[in-house]
Amino acid sequence: MGDPEKKTLEMEVESLNAAGGVLGRRLELVVYDDGSVPEKAATLARRLIESDRVDVIIGGSGTPTSLAVLNLVEKAQIPYLSLGGGVAIVDPVRKWTFKVPQTDRLAAQKVFGDMTRRGLTKVALLSENVGFGKSGRNQCVELAPGFGIDIVADETYGPRDPDVTAQLTRIRATPGVQALFVFGTGQGPAVVSRNIRQLGLTLPVYQSHGVASRDFLRLVGKAADGMRLPAGALSVADMLPDTDRQKPLLVAFKHDFETRTGDEVSMMAGHAWDALHLYVEAVRRAGTTDKDKVRDEIERTTGFVGQGGVFTMSPTDHMGLGTESLRMVDIMDGNWKVLD
Repeated sequence: MGDPEKKTLEMEVESLNAAGGVLGRRLELVVYDDGSVPEKAATLARRLIESDRVDVIIGGSGTPTSLAVLNLVEKAQIPYLSLGGGVAIVDPVRKWTFKVPQTDRLAAQKVFGDMTRRGLTKVALLSENVGFGKSGRNQCVELAPGFGIDIVADETYGPRDPDVTAQLTRIRATPGVQALFVFGTGQGPAVVSRNIRQLGLTLPVYQSHGVASRDFLRLVGKAADGMRLPAGALSVADMLPDTDRQKPLLVAFKHDFETRTGDEVSMMAGHAWDALHLYVEAVRRAGTTDKDKVRDEIERTTGFVGQGGVFTMSPTDHMGLGTESLRMVDIMDGNWKVLD
């Protein structure tokens, strides 16, 4: 996740500086690798604040590393734009903390809405037992009754587990189960997907937006065919209608990123773009890099067209996206098929 984020920030900072910078000043990018270790993330955030004296912090590619720095940024009173997915990053709202990826809560709402339209009401949940997956599992359990959904099986797996056939076997044996919802990110959902096919499970399978990347498709191959998930618009940019207000931005960024890096664009790259440009636009509106004034302008963001959606922040919403920012997609022949 961090690799495309870093490459995006480097590309965009270079582009902004070539155009004269922001308020006539060049941007300086300071990058550290936390190795996805929360304790290391906290140490590096402290270095950014105390030694590098940065004006804003972007990062925490995941939920655990983002949560690890919240107290630090709040105490330091520095704008922080997280790239993690967990709803706990912005709920409850903290004065200096914002995030750009859709929350696990939004993804669960999108999936449950699709399930109810298909008449699927008895669902098995298989979630990662840390960070993003753990938070997603909690959101699913809380939201399910409101959609008329009964979670009849609730299993977990570890992010480095090489096999989850035991959990899937218990799910298959659960009376009445109609669908399976896998909530995780990274390598885990790929292992789950392969095990599902090895066991010959024929239930409708949903994944979370945490796997909406070409890397996931490459990892699983045809094992993911027929699975359904909510994805950010960048993942399906070329498939969107020309009337979609995000499409010109998405297509241009996709071209620029892939031309520069030789990599396929992913929503992780898009999250970094959104975080940087949300900050830059706030600085321009504020006419200063003063942290208090910039923080206020980030919170006033209205109708900002980004890679992840159209952002409208408020004192009670430090993410600014709704379920409409996610597209339901099927995986067919190793590619996405947009459903809505």
